[in-house]
Amino acid sequence: MLPDNMTPDDGRPELLLGMEATAHVGITAAMMMAHETATNAGWYRDPKTGLSIERNVGEVIALMHSELSEALEAHRKNLRDDKIPSRMGIEVEFADCIIRIFDTAAAMKLDLAGAFIAKNRFNKTRPDHKLEARAAGGKKY
Repeated sequence: MLPDNMTPDDGRPELLLGMEATAHVGITAAMMMAHETATNAGWYRDPKTGLSIERNVGEVIALMHSELSEALEAHRKNLRDDKIPSRMGIEVEFADCIIRIFDTAAAMKLDLAGAFIAKNRFNKTRPDHKLEARAAGGKKY
């Protein structure tokens, strides 16, 4: 239950509770880390001129989608990752997708951590996300 001064769409750091505060710090740090890695690798510079560029958001979202497709294939075939063989392919491809999302959100200066918390709060209140609704013929997945 949220305090009276909070709504499910609030993800402001000053209103966070317990795990939410930890998640906010962790997500924000992971976004900064992913963006720093991508920036240092030159993904925000033109490879010919070295000048700063703004990445094509549609292209980057398509790359996020491709990571999920790779995760599906790895899971379907029960594959280990080819670059990190100690890991299952699905977990590495999920990580790749998260890295792309975190990097892009940081580059766009989005409050992904706040949005994550707000959306999680909202999902807790959704009747169609309850077991009873699903058992009565609601969403299967």
